[in-house]
Parts: sequence; C-alpha cells; structure tokens
Amino acid sequence: MKSLLSNKYIYNYRKTFLLAYPLMLSQLGHIMVSVVDTAMVGQIGTIPQAAVALANSLYILVLVFGLGVSYGITPLVAAADSSKNYLENAALLKHSIIINTALGIILFLLLFLASPVLNLFNQDQVVVDLAIPFLNVMILGMIPLCIFSGLKQFTEGLSFTAIAMVITIGSNLLNILLNYLMIFGHWGFPEYGMMGSCWASFISRIVMAIAMFLYVYYNKAFKVYWKDINFKTISISLTKKILALGVPSGMQWVFEVGAFSFAVIMVGWISPAAQAAHQIALSIAAVTYMMASGLSAAASVRVGNQLGLKNREGIRIAGFSTFIMVFVFMSIAAVSFVLFKNILPTFFNKEVNVINITSSLLVIAAFFQISDGIQVVGLGALRGIKDVKIPTIITLIAYWGIGLPMSYIFAFKCNYGTLGVWYGLLLGLTMAAILLFWRFNYVSKRILI
Repeated sequence: MKSLLSNKYIYNYRKTFLLAYPLMLSQLGHIMVSVVDTAMVGQIGTIPQAAVALANSLYILVLVFGLGVSYGITPLVAAADSSKNYLENAALLKHSIIINTALGIILFLLLFLASPVLNLFNQDQVVVDLAIPFLNVMILGMIPLCIFSGLKQFTEGLSFTAIAMVITIGSNLLNILLNYLMIFGHWGFPEYGMMGSCWASFISRIVMAIAMFLYVYYNKAFKVYWKDINFKTISISLTKKILALGVPSGMQWVFEVGAFSFAVIMVGWISPAAQAAHQIALSIAAVTYMMASGLSAAASVRVGNQLGLKNREGIRIAGFSTFIMVFVFMSIAAVSFVLFKNILPTFFNKEVNVINITSSLLVIAAFFQISDGIQVVGLGALRGIKDVKIPTIITLIAYWGIGLPMSYIFAFKCNYGTLGVWYGLLLGLTMAAILLFWRFNYVSKRILI
C-alpha cells in the first residue's frame, strides 16, 4: 500500500490524470449521442424508446469496431513521439486518414445491408418497423465519425487531448439542441418524432469531423507532419502494422459491446418495457464505462511512451497507477448508482413499470462497475505494449463463452428474466477483469525491451 503512495506513483497519478480527463470527456461524448437520443425519445413513448434500443444494438456494435480500429494508431504515435521520429508520425497521420475514411465507408455499407436483419430476432414487429428507418439514418454518420476518430487518436498519441474534448462537447450540445428542435418541432421546425433524433446525430457528427480536420490541418503544431505527407503512395507494411493493432482492438470492443447488444435482443423476447428499461440502464452504465475508457486511452499513451523509452519499470507503474485510478472512479460510480437508482430512470421514462425494472438493473450495474473499469484499462495498458491478440481471445471467451450463455440460462432457464440477463453480463465482465489484470502483470514483467 505504501508503494502506491510513493513519489513515483503520485507523479504518474498526476501525469495520467492531466492526460486522461480530456480523454474521458471526449470518450463520454461518443456515447452521449445515444444517451440523449434514449432520454429524449423516451419522452414520446416506451415503444419508440425500445425501437431506439434495438437500432442502437446493431449500430453501436459496428460503431465501436470503427473506434477500436482507430485506437491502433495511438500507441504507434506515442512510441514514435518519444523518440522524436517526425517522419514516422507523418506517415502514421496519412495512413490514419486513409484507413479510417475507407473503414467508415465499409461500415456504412455493411450497416445499410444489415439493417433488415433486425426482422430475424423475434422482436415486437411494431418496434422493428420503427427501428429500421431510424438505423438507416444513423448509419449516415459512420463515415464522418470514423474520420474524426482517426484524427483524434493521432492527436491523442501526441498528448494533444483538449481539442477533441472541446469539439466533442460542442457537438453534443448541438445534438441536444437539434434533438429538442427536430423531435418535438420547436422554433418552427417540423415535428419528426423519434426520426428527428437520428437526423440530429448525423448533423452533429458531420460538424465533429470538419472541426477536427480543420484543427489538425491548420494548427502550427502539426505543420511538421503535413509537409511530409504524399497521398499518392501507400505503405502496405505500415498499413498492416496499424491494422495488426487496430483490428484486434476493434474486436475487443465488439466482443464486449456485442454481448450487451445481443442482450438487447434477449430482453426484447421478454417485453418492450423490459427492452426500454435495459436500454436506459445500459445508457447510464455506458456513461461511466466511456469515462473509464478515457483512462484506458491514457494508459495506452502512457505505457506506449514508456515502451518507446525502453523503461520496463515505467511501463508497470504507468499501467498499475491507472488501474488504481479507475478502481477509485468506478467505486464512486457504483455507490452513485445505488443511491440514485430510483431517480436516474425518471430522466429517461415516466412509466412506473419501466422505472422499477431500470432501478433493479442499476443495482446490478453498480456491482460490475469496478470489473468494467479494470477490464477496459487492462485492454488499454496491454495495447500500449502492443499486446492485443491474447486480450482479444480473453474478451471473446469472457463475454461470448461465459457472459451471454449464462445470461440466457439465468433469464430463461432460472426464470430471473431481465435481471438474469444482467447477472450473466456481470459474470462475464468480472472474468474479463481478472484475466486482463493478470495478463498485464505477466507480460509487463517479461517484456523484451
């Protein structure tokens, strides 16, 4: 315990916090779009709210893969920055733009073709009929969001974190305003209902991408990289290097978020009210998760810096100090969920049945806060030392080999219903946290530098 308060750890707490808090707010911005959609659509009814939940279950699954792939650039940029390799980072900037733009197009097409799949999951047909057109508009924002994320991860690898935070907060405020105008028809706008929220999200994400590009292109700090960029040539080896980190990172997110997305389907077999409650509880839990993922991104940069400096002790201290920080943060979140379990749902829905179910789910969410924080920081710290393959296998086993099967058993064989689904998710998250923490401790002791 004494070593955790040593000067080395205190220095790392401070250093990581200064890097992390803009990342936490920036990461929060990604999920706040769907949180705002859930809250504001809930004011017009439970069925539209269930439709948003169903559409988001597929959309977010693809979205987080795109975000995860962009994460592959960050540790490479951080390592090159530590050694002042400007040519390497110029090449990384160019390939980040190319890869993430192409990825955005591919994911857009994939979602467009996949949206009719929602008809195959035995959901309430009224909910499905509302969800498909909602999803088809939401996917328009995939391309600008991937471009934004690629540029964001490059700047964060250089420890420029504040601007992405400012842009993300600004775009979320714009999204809230547009939701208010377009869902309810205020200030002379047409009343689009739930469809207004997806158009608001699309517009705000275009603004995000444009603002981020203009910042990176015109800021003097990045001129040294732009002058060496030639988009006529593409390095296959560098592309493979980025994707070798990015694709497994994306799959790690897919396995976790995919488990929660499939849980939406399972809860939909129970009732639209249960599905709405699941989405509300998931939206609230996603707020703390995305903030923890900001700490994870900071861990990736800090550990990547120490890897570039070939400092094994620095790698371990940077990683473990972030584990301590996320433990404290998520413990506070857990207590808050329990204390305010009857209040938080009322911001999203007014139906007593939905509020009661959500309150029960928030108690379970409180129990998995620490596990969720530790596993996401574990992924970030391991990504910083370029260890992504085994962590990807761990997430696959924890969520799809343990979490989801147990969710089904608890919900439908043990008759715990919606609570059973969340018991299984709690079990999967806890297993992932234990294994990823062990993996970082094991690898960081033996890493060759």
